[in-house]
Amino acid sequence: MNFFRKLYDWVLHWAETPYGPLALFFLALAESSIFPLPPDPLLIALCLGAIKKSWHLAFYTSLASIMGGMIGYFIGYSFWGLVDSFFFNYVPGFTESLFNRVMSNYHEYGFWYVFAAGFTPIPYKVFTIASGVFKLNFFLFFLASTISRSLRFFAVAALFRRFGPGIKSFIDKYFNLLALLFFILLFGGFLIVKFLLK
Repeated sequence: MNFFRKLYDWVLHWAETPYGPLALFFLALAESSIFPLPPDPLLIALCLGAIKKSWHLAFYTSLASIMGGMIGYFIGYSFWGLVDSFFFNYVPGFTESLFNRVMSNYHEYGFWYVFAAGFTPIPYKVFTIASGVFKLNFFLFFLASTISRSLRFFAVAALFRRFGPGIKSFIDKYFNLLALLFFILLFGGFLIVKFLLK
């Protein structure tokens, strides 16, 4: 835990430098395949320091995360047999048991797995790589990643634009809960639509 605290502090220190947006881009890129920490804390810190740039920061984060997801897909699609032990042993959140559970019905629910992981605190990297391993249709993967990652990061920017700096402590405290609640509501809406269209 001490290691992750230091890593978290290292991530946040970029907000106090001129390289904050660039660091945010590369953090979001790496988090989608190998890096253990999400880009949200740095995005929040940068939005706090420049609320008028919140939309731009959300766009950079979304773009980088989607690109990183495609890198994860490529890793799973082309190199999984060579790198699986590295991910299971050294990448936090990437456990063999979780991966095996995901594998059981991935072709049926892959789109929703990627969507859920892209928006909620579920480890997104597990599903970007799994999508490549299980050869999920790339268009479906790209669509799920684009929608979910954009919703996640633009939601943060929207809160800052609407409520200003005072929203930071609320986001810090309840972000995971809010993300899960939003996903439950969204998924529930899709199920209702599907039921009505039968």
